[in-house]
Amino acid sequence: MNELNTNNQNQEVNYGEENVKSLEWWKHIRLRPGMYIGDIGDGTTADDGIYTLLKEVLDNAIDEYMMGFGKSIEVTIEEGVVTIRDYGRGIPLGSVKDVSSKMNTGAKYDSEAFKKSVGLNGVGIKAVNALSSYMLVQSFREGKTKAIEYSRAHITNDEPITETDQPNGTLVNFIPDEEIFHDFQYREEFVEQLLKNYTFLNTGLIINYNGKKLISKNGLEDLLNDRMTSDSLYPVIRLQGEDIDIAITHANQYGEEYYSFVNGQFTPQGGTHLTAFKEFVSKTVKEYYSKNFEYSDVRSGIVAAVAIKVQEPGFDSQKKVKFTSKNIVSTDQNSLTVAKFTGDFIKKELDNFLHKNQNISDILLKKILESEKERKAIAGVSKLARERAKKTSLHNKKLRDCRLHYNDTKGENLEDTCIFITEGDSASGSITQSRNPNFQAVFSLRGKPLNTYGETKQIVYKNEEFNLLQAALDIEDGLDGLRYNKIIIATDADVDGMHIRLLIITFFLQFFPDLIKNNHVYILQTPLFRVRNKKETTYCYSDEERVNAIERLGPNPEITRFKGLGEISPSEFKHFIGKDLRLDPVTMRKEDAVKDMLDFYMGKNTMERQQFIINNLVVEEDV
Repeated sequence: MNELNTNNQNQEVNYGEENVKSLEWWKHIRLRPGMYIGDIGDGTTADDGIYTLLKEVLDNAIDEYMMGFGKSIEVTIEEGVVTIRDYGRGIPLGSVKDVSSKMNTGAKYDSEAFKKSVGLNGVGIKAVNALSSYMLVQSFREGKTKAIEYSRAHITNDEPITETDQPNGTLVNFIPDEEIFHDFQYREEFVEQLLKNYTFLNTGLIINYNGKKLISKNGLEDLLNDRMTSDSLYPVIRLQGEDIDIAITHANQYGEEYYSFVNGQFTPQGGTHLTAFKEFVSKTVKEYYSKNFEYSDVRSGIVAAVAIKVQEPGFDSQKKVKFTSKNIVSTDQNSLTVAKFTGDFIKKELDNFLHKNQNISDILLKKILESEKERKAIAGVSKLARERAKKTSLHNKKLRDCRLHYNDTKGENLEDTCIFITEGDSASGSITQSRNPNFQAVFSLRGKPLNTYGETKQIVYKNEEFNLLQAALDIEDGLDGLRYNKIIIATDADVDGMHIRLLIITFFLQFFPDLIKNNHVYILQTPLFRVRNKKETTYCYSDEERVNAIERLGPNPEITRFKGLGEISPSEFKHFIGKDLRLDPVTMRKEDAVKDMLDFYMGKNTMERQQFIINNLVVEEDV
């Protein structure tokens, strides 16, 4: 050991001027895209990079609308080609090149031109430029137009200023670079939800998306009605003031469901504004009823949205998923803290509303008392369950945690973490040996879990499997303690695997629907076939891919049908949970009629369900 240390100390590492390098802006973005757009992805998840590119361009168009210029935005996405046309003031023609290709350049440093903008650092459109195989930026302004085309940030065509009869505004057309975003695809549900958010936050704005007209007349009230999958217990409470807009209701569901925004920017991880909102809603309701309610009882089943507007907002990253400013920098608001600004508004307006609307305050009180009664009923069981989970967590064979959480560092680098929920020792073993132990954890189920549909939350604590899973995720008291960004259900593709998958999803839908609504739950896609010859191996996720692989690899390739995760060796498995990870998001929409669906598939109508299976039976042919 001493000899080794001596040898290491004697080794010289060259470090001189030739080692110091300065990258051009576009090279740095392409080399470290995650710094600018977060996850690269392929469009499978809502926070993948292609949606960030779309949002960066849209934010500029929205800022124009917020400043009072242009009433509509045209958005077209066809086969990966994105076109966005706004009808704002248009980029000053002499600045089109600088705005689209010069870092830290833009008009949003000028608070008079863009008073409450979300794009403040002059990076967004440049990131789109660097990460697109093609981008066109064209400005229309006062009867003249200027257009520049790029490929990976290099100018390919610089048109001179010419006359035009087109109305003022900006046109941006881009194609995400497949060298960065491999096999990407824009998913309709993610794009439409992103665009809807803009209309909810900007009442009267018209977004025409692929021929569909999106518009909101009631703003955040429309948002809640669009997102709720359970019926509201009372009409949405709408409170509006200067630079703040709030919508609140409760539903017959577990958990807390929030949608928070700053300057029109959706902040899925909340921040100082949402923290203040939750605290003061609870405090105001508690004081109104003059009862010593637990905050958790006040907020159980709440569905709410809060939107504020500030000057010079601060976010945790370029993706702007979490608002971090503590002060509201504005002469109109006298530099109030976010907490005081939000708290003073809620305390006054919500208290006034409850006094004026006795019918709603009565319904709310009934909901709070029901939540309190259930909490007290399971208090003894939950205390014992928590103690049991705490004792077993140190030697919990079900959970193979990631290194990030060995020291229980909640919240740190949450975006990078995931946990695989699997069944059986062989599948669990394969994933454990193949995973990245820094950020990927594994939770192993024993057999088929319980069908929890129609059960109360008491069952979560009485059932060891679900109690330990809840403890591993740390979600007993809500999503604030969630330890993993992605919860990935990894089961076999056979009938038993599908059943286990359905039982786990039912558990989340029943007791933690906010996990699904906040895009935390996914299904792991693993290959059904391996097709290979002496030179090449291809993994196929469908019969169509298998047929194409056989045609490409030539005659008589070796074909293997994977019937279970345990049959896939760890050396192979690492391909499926690494950079080639394929995930299907589990989503909830109002039109899905979740309650009716669960009643049919997980309820007690056994004979009806049996007949449905017989009528829809598909016999799989042997390969």
